[in-house]
Amino acid sequence: MRKLGRPFHYVTTATTRPKRAREKNGVDYHFLSRKEFQQMIDKHRLLEWANVYGNYYGVPKDDITSALSQGVDTIVKVDVQGATTIKEILPQAVFIFLMPPSVEELEKRLRRRRSESTEDLALRLERAKEEIKSLPLFDYVITSHPNKLDEVISQIDAIIAAEKRRVKPRTVKL
Repeated sequence: MRKLGRPFHYVTTATTRPKRAREKNGVDYHFLSRKEFQQMIDKHRLLEWANVYGNYYGVPKDDITSALSQGVDTIVKVDVQGATTIKEILPQAVFIFLMPPSVEELEKRLRRRRSESTEDLALRLERAKEEIKSLPLFDYVITSHPNKLDEVISQIDAIIAAEKRRVKPRTVKL
């Protein structure tokens, strides 16, 4: 969506996990040391944070506050745990669950990445099965089929367009 020039603010989340080969600091994530991450926690600079698979992930609060104060639609990519926390803080936000067509397809995608050990892969798949049970938390669900990224983007565009036309629009303030 960013590459297509959609007029949104995309929040770059922070993590303590190691950077993968093709990732760029400040673009894919803010890659931080554990000490730097802990300082953000201590200074209340994260909207939400969690330890996931042994690494810390979090959403920088200033990034969201700045975009929302300018009236810019803001996209935050988090897992179900993060969405649950954010929903408690910002219940008026729109929540979209991106779902693989099947657990088998998710496993294929994860294996192609070659970034998880066999144990980590099994853990991720089990967690995915649990996360799917959290669908009632979300406002929308989009299934991400292989080689159909354009379809996912169109569906997200449609959701945003519909939300902007609500009789009683949602106002998200932090």
